[in-house]
Amino acid sequence: METTELKQTLLDNKNKIHQLSQLQYDFDPETVKDNLLSLFCPNAVIQLCFPFEKMTDVEEFFDLALMPLFQSIPDLERRDTIIMSGPTTEGSNWVGCCGFYCGTFDKPWLEIPATGHMVSLRFHEFYKFEGNKVTEYQAIWDIPDVMMQANAWPMAPSLGREWHVPGPASQDGITTKYWDKAQSKKSEALVVEMCVALGNYATGGTESMRLHEYWHPRCSWYGPSGIGTARTINGFRNWHQIPFLNGLPDRVGDPHAGYLFADGNYTAFTGWPGMHMTVSGSGWLGIAPSNQKISMRSLDFWRVEGDLIRENWVLIDMLSVYDQLGVDVLARMREFNKARR
Repeated sequence: METTELKQTLLDNKNKIHQLSQLQYDFDPETVKDNLLSLFCPNAVIQLCFPFEKMTDVEEFFDLALMPLFQSIPDLERRDTIIMSGPTTEGSNWVGCCGFYCGTFDKPWLEIPATGHMVSLRFHEFYKFEGNKVTEYQAIWDIPDVMMQANAWPMAPSLGREWHVPGPASQDGITTKYWDKAQSKKSEALVVEMCVALGNYATGGTESMRLHEYWHPRCSWYGPSGIGTARTINGFRNWHQIPFLNGLPDRVGDPHAGYLFADGNYTAFTGWPGMHMTVSGSGWLGIAPSNQKISMRSLDFWRVEGDLIRENWVLIDMLSVYDQLGVDVLARMREFNKARR
């Protein structure tokens, strides 16, 4: 596809998702469902986080995921902080979104106790376009965060800071401009180099990852609930990287195993799954080492500032990780909270 045509295609795709976002801002079920049915191919691949998993079509996604969320949060609104689009090296075109569903938590959702207060559900969503239709959808919803807001989280506390994760400090996450090939390729190359350097740990330890060459000294790493946010390179090492590597020393990740694309200063990666590892060493997330092999789904966004990564938004399907380790977090939550009225 020629660059001019590609730029127009990417902008059109981005605008379609922006329109969907606006319809979900004033969430009317019938209008949202009609838009989804017109936007998605009938045989689109729909992959959502645990416990929803793969769905047969977009209608099932609406009926079993979005509609129950709306029934629990009757004033549901969607607020995006990032909407970006770009091509992969393999030639597929994607749109990535980051933001929150929010509103009044009026009725239980997934048996998480309702609070009657404002609640937010963080999401990362990825849409693959072919022609003018979505043919694949991947999304992680930060369900543990909703449990925490309801004081119903039954697992180990986070090492990082749990808070309402912000959008980009640069306030430019919803990009409405044409795709900038030169800047996009520059941002993407930096992220790829950084990911490759992370793989040096097995032979050279933490220093061989050369984090200072890729990360801004005031970087922010916004991890999923259950891990939390880390600030600066030292914070990232202390509250995520060191515990992660100690518990999962043989982890293997490959930026070419999923879909990587960039839009200006933003780069995104979707891996379903994107990493494989064994829980060993000192264990992880409060779970004792069992030598259990697991895979990890993650959807990531990076923002480059100058020649360094300033912000990184990461969602991991944490409930899927626990499920692979034999821990039913939702059942554990029900047991811990069954005396609540």
